[in-house]
Amino acid sequence: MSTAKKEYKRITTKTLVDMKQQGEKIAMLTAYDFTMAKIVDNAGIDVILVGDSASNVMAGHETTLPITLDQMIYHASSVIRAIERSLVVVDLPFGSYQSDPKEALRSAIRIMKESGAHAVKLEGGKEVKESIKRILNAGIPVMGHLGLTPQSIYKFGTYSVRAKEKEEAEKLKEDAQMLERLGCFAVVLEKVPAKLAGEIAQAIQIPVIGIGAGGGVDGQVLVMHDMLGMTHEFSPRFLRRYLDLFQEMSKAFQNYITDVKKGDFPNESEQY
Repeated sequence: MSTAKKEYKRITTKTLVDMKQQGEKIAMLTAYDFTMAKIVDNAGIDVILVGDSASNVMAGHETTLPITLDQMIYHASSVIRAIERSLVVVDLPFGSYQSDPKEALRSAIRIMKESGAHAVKLEGGKEVKESIKRILNAGIPVMGHLGLTPQSIYKFGTYSVRAKEKEEAEKLKEDAQMLERLGCFAVVLEKVPAKLAGEIAQAIQIPVIGIGAGGGVDGQVLVMHDMLGMTHEFSPRFLRRYLDLFQEMSKAFQNYITDVKKGDFPNESEQY
C-alpha cells in the first residue's frame, strides 16, 4: 500500500475518500479552541474533530453527556476561525439527535450555520438511521461513529472493547455498511478488535477512522490532550503519548512562581 503523501490545499469530504482509494492514511485529532487548532492545522492534520470529549478535557465532566449544543457551537466556532487547511467535523452532543429526526436536523443546521463547520458526527447505527437520513437530505455531510459510543456509556456500563462476540460484530459490520449506503462520508470505529475493524475497512468504500481499532483501518484519531500527555491519569492501550506536557508545563509554572517570588521576574530587560 502506498505511503505517499499528496499535498492538499484544503481537505474536503471527497479528499478523504480519494485518500482511501490512494492508500494514504488519514490523520485526525481533536481541538476545541483557536490557539491549539491553529497549531494543529499548521502542522498539516487532515481532520480536526471538535469532539464532545470537550466535556471531559475542557470542562472536567466524568462523561461526554453534560456538554450542550450551545457549548459545542462555541468550541466549533473557535476552531473554525483558526483553520486554513483541515476539514472540521463537529460532534452532535447527547440529546440533540437520538429521539427525533427533526430535532437532529435542527441541531445539525445550528452547528453548520452558527459555527461554520464542514460536517457533523453522530454516534450509532440503525437506531439513529432516520436522523442521519434527515441530516444528509439537507446536504450536511455526516461522519458515523460505531463500536464504543461514549454517549451510551450508561447503557454499556463500561468502556471495555466492543464487538468481541459474533452477534455484536455482525451488527457492527451491518451498521457500517448501512452508513455507507445512506451517504455518510466516513465512519469512526472506537475500541473494537483490530481484525474486525480491518475487515470493515476492506468491505466499505468510505474511510474508516480508528481509535483503539488497530492499524488496518484508513486513518487514526486521538484526543489531543491525551496524545500530548496533558491528561496523565488516562492510559488506555491504544494511546501513544508524543509528549509529556503535564510534566513540562508543571516545571514551567513552578519556575515562573519561583522567579516571581525571588523578584527575578521581571528583570531590567523585561520592563519599560
